[in-house]
This record gives sequence, structure tokens and C-alpha cells, in this order.
Amino acid sequence: METKVISLEERAKDEAKSYLEELLSEGARKLLQRAIENEVAEYLAIHQERRTDAGQRAIVRNGHHPERELVTGIGPIKVRQPRIRHRDGQKFSSAILPPYMRRVPSIDALIPALYLKGISTGDFTEALSAILGERASGLSATNVVRLKAGWEEEYKAWCRRDLSAKAYVYWWADGIYFNVRLDEERSCVLVLMGALEDGTKELLAVVDGYRESTQSWRELLQQLKRHGLTVAPKLAVGDGSLGFWLALQEEYGPVPQQRCWVHKTANILDKMPKSVQGRAKELIHEMYLSPTRKAALEAYDQFIASYQAKYPKATDCLEKDKEWLFTFYDFPAQHWSHLRTTNPIESTFATVRLRTQRTKGCGSRIATLTMVFKLAIEAQKHWRRLNGSALLPKVVTGVHFIDGEELQEEAA
Repeated sequence: METKVISLEERAKDEAKSYLEELLSEGARKLLQRAIENEVAEYLAIHQERRTDAGQRAIVRNGHHPERELVTGIGPIKVRQPRIRHRDGQKFSSAILPPYMRRVPSIDALIPALYLKGISTGDFTEALSAILGERASGLSATNVVRLKAGWEEEYKAWCRRDLSAKAYVYWWADGIYFNVRLDEERSCVLVLMGALEDGTKELLAVVDGYRESTQSWRELLQQLKRHGLTVAPKLAVGDGSLGFWLALQEEYGPVPQQRCWVHKTANILDKMPKSVQGRAKELIHEMYLSPTRKAALEAYDQFIASYQAKYPKATDCLEKDKEWLFTFYDFPAQHWSHLRTTNPIESTFATVRLRTQRTKGCGSRIATLTMVFKLAIEAQKHWRRLNGSALLPKVVTGVHFIDGEELQEEAA
């Protein structure tokens, strides 16, 4: 058996690291203990005048709860939470350390992040021990399975949230396909994102669909309306093959449409031999990257003239969506990079596809849904605001834009 020799320098580094971790852990424990003690002291001070019918103080200190261990990013921390006795039937709940909390929120976010990055349930204990330390407890494979079950309840509650105070300027819609081991057909998850008037992007819906059908999208939109989302967007962006468009018009009336140029490019090139795809792609890029609609349409006409005779299926694919390919020119130029494609959705769910490939597909449709939901909610925290967000209120109020520039009204 080979014996590993550890040098004095390495041993000194390990001892220093261990000592530093202990210092950090003890410092964090003291800070947390002090914070929850101060929280209780302030609560008692606010309610010190409250009395029972017998004249006793209604709220008093009553020792401490049993010591509990909280899992944190620097390892487990032990704290003793003060106990408060209410003689009038009320109840105190700490805002710093709520009842039954055993992990800080960042750890709960870490678990789905690891899972979605491809760590299998059986490998969680090893992975989390490497991150949180060998003493980390409560993070066994069994507990991870319980957490995954909790995601389903979290997802269902999110689907029922109140949207009555929301109004989104732009929507992005797409259908994302995943492999589900227990289903013969690939699962289609319908995803809808929106941009608020301040430029913040939010996940609007993640639901199970059937081949992106109109009925599936109709049910999604009807669900949003039932929960208060009654204001139509100023523009919707999506792939031309979606049943979304008919459902959108039925539920929200006439809404300006923008076809996704990434989807359209892939669909066109798929109908052409590779030998000509390079030049064809250049012309397509010229269409949607031109500074004016006129220049874009000139590139469009050139593409039709160049390829219609030999590749009619490719030109037909382009022509059928002409009406909705250049709508973005009617909106601020600062927003064009966001409006020409459904990339906000595609880039987010590339990670989910990676996860399903590593696990040979999810076990069930609801497992797929909750996985998509958890990834998107975590990703949403890092979504950047729209460029030129200061112009969104003008879009909302109906200011007209031509080739991305605000139309200036002539003085009377």
C-alpha cells in the first residue's frame, strides 16, 4: 500500500486553513447569536406595556430553545434561540431565524444548482461535503430527494401567484423539448418570459404542453388571465411554428408580433445544401442587422431573387413570415438586440438540456417541469435589464418609432 507523504509546509497550510475556518465559523456564530438576542430584546421592549387581565406582563423571556445546528456556506453553526412566553395567546416568530430553518437560503439554492449542473442524487453528499466541509449534516441523498419533492410544491404555489399588479411590455414565448424516460414522446415545456416597464425580465409561465399546440398555449394564457394578468404586451417574440400566435390573438386581441430570427435562420438553412449556406446566412444576417427597414427589405429581395429558382422551399420559409420578421424596426433601436430573437429563453434552458442529457432524461413530466422551474428561477436572479430601459414608458404610452428612432411630432 502506497503511503502519501505530506510535507511540513503542506501540513502547516492545512492547519492554518483549519484554524481560519474555525475562526470564521465561531465569528459567524457569535454574530448570529447576538443578532437573534437583539431581535428578542427589541420585541420585548416594544411590547413591555402589554398586560394580561390579571395585570401580569403579557410577553416575557423564558430561557432558550434547545441548541440547533444551521448549515451555512462556511460549515455548520450551532445557535441557541431565545424562548419567549406569551400569556395572551400570541406567538413570536423570528425574522432572522424562522422556526424549522436548518439551512441558510444560499444552501437551498446551491442544491438545485448542483442538481441541474449534472450532480446525481447519490453524489450529493460527497459534493456538498467538499463545498461545506466534512461536518455538514442534513444533506444526505435522502434529504435531497425530499427537497426535490418540495420543489414540486414550490412550483405549484408559484403557478397560483397573483399577477394582477403586473404589466409586461414585451413577451418572449418558446417551446422547449426534453427527454422523459417514462414517456414515449418527448416532453414539451411551454415557457413565457416578460419584461416590465423598468426593464426587468421575469419568468411568466412554465407549463407542460403538447407539441406547442394552440390549445396548450390557450390554456397557459387563460391561466395567466385567471391570476390577474389582463394587460396585453406591446410586442410578443417567438418562433413562427408556435400555436402561441393564434392563442395570443384569441385571448389578448391584436398584439404586434416579431418572429425569432434565430429560429427562422435555422429553418431556412435546413432547406439548403451546405455548399450555399455560408452566403445565404450572410444575407439573412444583413436582413435583421440593417440599420433601417428599407435596407433590410433590400437584402430580403436579394435573397429571394438569388435562391427562389433552385431552393424554393427555403425562400417560401422566409416569405411566409415576412409580415412579422421586421416588426422590431417599430421599436427603440436600443431594444432590438432583445427583440429579434427568443435568446433570453434559449440561453437559460441550454443548461437544462445539458442536465437531461447527463441523466438520460428526467423520470417524469412533473420532474421535468420542476427542474425547468428551479433553473429558471435561479437564472432569473442574474438576468440583466433591457438596454435602453428608460424608453420603455414611451413604448407603453404609444410613442411611435421608425427605424428605432422616436418619431418627432411636427409643431402645429
